[in-house]
Amino acid sequence: MPSHPLVDLAIQSVKHHLENGQPLPCPDPLPEELQVQAGTFVSIKKNGLLRGCIGTITPKYANLAEEVIQNAIKAANEDPRFPAIEIDELEQLTFSVDVLTKPEKIDNLTSLDVKHYGLIVRSEGKRGLLLPDLENIKTPDQQLKVCLKKGGIKESDNYELYRFEVKRHH
Repeated sequence: MPSHPLVDLAIQSVKHHLENGQPLPCPDPLPEELQVQAGTFVSIKKNGLLRGCIGTITPKYANLAEEVIQNAIKAANEDPRFPAIEIDELEQLTFSVDVLTKPEKIDNLTSLDVKHYGLIVRSEGKRGLLLPDLENIKTPDQQLKVCLKKGGIKESDNYELYRFEVKRHH
């Protein structure tokens, strides 16, 4: 099964960066569907286990292509949980690209469905985020606990909740 064009772009971006030490140039001409702006997350897995994941909640770059190119490079090289990806690993890796909707403020967890919505928790300059539909996350409470931990936020702190949707491409 061929992969989605955004996934192909993420793979090309990492390969190009590993081979040339610089970002892949933005496609030109840019297809219309890549001219939009959106936050994206690029996830890289090896043998089914996470190997790197970096993204943007809101767009930082001029278009979706540039967002994927930059986040793919960062997922491969800058995820603090993992060493940088080496070129000889490329064949063993699988990539996915999540395109995020604009975050929407929610008052509590009742409107959260972990299969459908990701969660952002914000508190005094700190932020924790979790994408939706993750294998080990079954309840909104679990989702909240992971977000608090990722953001270094205590359960007793004042925090705001935001939900968002993603289109996941493999």
